[in-house]
Amino acid sequence: MHKISHFAIILFCFLGWSSCAGKTINTSSGDTTSNKDSAALDSRESVLVLGADRPDQYLSNFKNKNIGVVANQTSTASGMHLVDFLVQNGVSVKKVFAPEHGFRGEAGPGDKVSSGIDEKTGIPIVSLYGSKRRPSKEDLQGLDLVVFDIQDVGARFYTYISTLHYVMEECAIYGIEVWVLDRPNPNGFYVDGPVLNPSFSSFVGVAPIPVVHGLTVGEYAMMVNGEGWLKDSRKCEIKVVEMLNYTHQTYYELPVSPSPNLKDMEAISLYPTLCFFEGAAVSVGRGTPHPFTWVGFPGYKGGDSKLTPRDIPGVIKDPPYEGIQCDGKDLRGMVSSIEKDKQLNLELILEMYKAFPDKSKFFNAFFEKLAGTDLLRKQIESGKSAEEIRASWQKDLDVYKNKRKRYLLYQD
Repeated sequence: MHKISHFAIILFCFLGWSSCAGKTINTSSGDTTSNKDSAALDSRESVLVLGADRPDQYLSNFKNKNIGVVANQTSTASGMHLVDFLVQNGVSVKKVFAPEHGFRGEAGPGDKVSSGIDEKTGIPIVSLYGSKRRPSKEDLQGLDLVVFDIQDVGARFYTYISTLHYVMEECAIYGIEVWVLDRPNPNGFYVDGPVLNPSFSSFVGVAPIPVVHGLTVGEYAMMVNGEGWLKDSRKCEIKVVEMLNYTHQTYYELPVSPSPNLKDMEAISLYPTLCFFEGAAVSVGRGTPHPFTWVGFPGYKGGDSKLTPRDIPGVIKDPPYEGIQCDGKDLRGMVSSIEKDKQLNLELILEMYKAFPDKSKFFNAFFEKLAGTDLLRKQIESGKSAEEIRASWQKDLDVYKNKRKRYLLYQD
C-alpha cells in the first residue's frame, strides 16, 4: 500500500486550503460538481487531502445556517478541531453530538458519555452513547444540516458508523441534510468476514455488511441510502465531501488515536480479527500496555509473554481478568500476513478455543452480536477448519462486493 505523510497533508493544506478543490457528491440526486484545474493541481501534487481539509467545498454552504456536528477527537480541519475551525470561520454551530468516547475523546470504552456544554466553545453537547444513541426531534429542532466527521477503522462493530446510521435515520424523518466529510479507511483494502444477519442487528452491527466492509464513511452513507437500509426505507439527503488522491490501497497513518485502546496502526490492523474475543473468555490486552496487539488467558500454554490487566483511568475500567496474570502472545508480527492475505485471521480464534480448558465458558452472549450471526460460534464449536468457515461466507460476500462497487468513490 502506498504511504502518505500526514505532515505533507497538513503542510499542503496550510499553504493554501483554497486550492484543495475537486468534487462534492450529492447522493440524493447523483450530481457531481468538479473543478478540473484544481483537481489537476492536486493530482500533480499527489498529496492526500481529507474532506475536512477542503473547506472551500463546504464553508460557503454552512454560512447563515444552523449546524449540528457529530464529532470526536479525530475531527480535525486545518490543524485544529473541526468545531473550533467552524466557529473561527463564522459558522453557527448550535449542537455537538458526541459518540462513544465523547466529543473530545475523554471517555473510556463503555463509559457513559454525558450531555453538557463544551467548555471551550460554550456549545451544547448531546450524548449519542449510553441510554440514548440517536438524536431526538428536540435535539434536531432548528438545525438546517448536520455534519459528520469522525475517523473510522473499517470494522462493522466499530460503533461510529452505527452512530452515523442512526443520525441519518433521524435526519431523514425531519428533512435535515447530512454532510459527511470523508476520511480514509485504514482497513479499506480488503473485504472479509460474515455478513450480518438482520436477526442479530445491534449497536455493534446495524446494516447487513461484513465485518471488514471496505468502505469509507462517505461510501457507507451512500450505500445505506442506496440500499434502503434506513427505517421505512426513507432516504436521507446526503452530501459527501470527497478526499483527493485517495484509493482503497492508500496507506494512511492515523494522526489521532480513534479510541483509547487503538493506540497505533498495528492495533488498528489487528482490531477486526481480535474484536471477536470481546465475546469470549480471552483478554485482548485491555488494561495493559498492549491493547489489541496481544491475546491470552490465565494458564494458556502457547504464549510467549505474560500480562496482568489493570484499570487505566480514561482508557479502561474493569478489564477482563483484572489483577490476574494472563499467559498469551504478542501479535504484532501478524499484521504483515493480514495485509498480504487481505483477510481476517481465523486460525487465532480456533487456536484459543482449542486451548481453553472449559469450552462451555469460552463464548459469552456478546459474541454473536459481534459476529452478526450464530453460525460462526457453531462452526468453531463443531471443529470446522478456517478454510471451511471462510468458504461458508463466500456467497454472501460475493453479493455484498457487487453491491459495494456501486457506491465506491475511490479506486479500489
